[in-house]
Amino acid sequence: MAARKSGEVGSGELGAGTACAPDGPPASKRPARDRIFETARELFYQHGIRAVGVEAIAAEAEATKMTLYRNFPSKDELVAEVLREQEREYWAWWDGVTAMCCSDPRGQLEAIFDAFETKACDMNIHGCPLANAAIELHEENHPAQQVSVNYKRSLHGRLIDLCRRAGAADDELADALMLLMEGSYTARVTLGADGPARSVARAARSLIRVHLG
Repeated sequence: MAARKSGEVGSGELGAGTACAPDGPPASKRPARDRIFETARELFYQHGIRAVGVEAIAAEAEATKMTLYRNFPSKDELVAEVLREQEREYWAWWDGVTAMCCSDPRGQLEAIFDAFETKACDMNIHGCPLANAAIELHEENHPAQQVSVNYKRSLHGRLIDLCRRAGAADDELADALMLLMEGSYTARVTLGADGPARSVARAARSLIRVHLG
């Protein structure tokens, strides 16, 4: 197994409590796979995928590298599995928002961006984890890169579908809303919750009015 690369976070370089496990049994009482997965998810998001080595993940999860590789064939596959779970959670969020709204596609678009503004401005948000991964892992054949790209394509497709059902004549509105959504994450990271990200819902409504009347 490869030695830790330059720039990777080692187990001794992480502050106490960096990997925040959800409420429940103590870490040592939960299955090793769950501990490793939750720790990797937290560290990848906080520090970056390439910056975190398997040694750090194993140490924070109170496991061994052997146990990590017994549950995940490689670090790349661990990253991909983390991203798949984050994708599933995002679609559950999306479906929950649209389910609580009316069945009108335009109303659903507005509801998504109302909820997205709250989500994007959360103090614990450091950008979209799947977009972050796509930027960091730009190799086309990386399994995690494929998860990120497929997710973004699906997101764009969902926006296209909603916009078309709302009456859009072409894909320009969906394209604009996709750019708005992606850009708001970056604005939140660079300019804070009091920056342009706080206006994402109003900006979405403006775009919707321009294109749908």
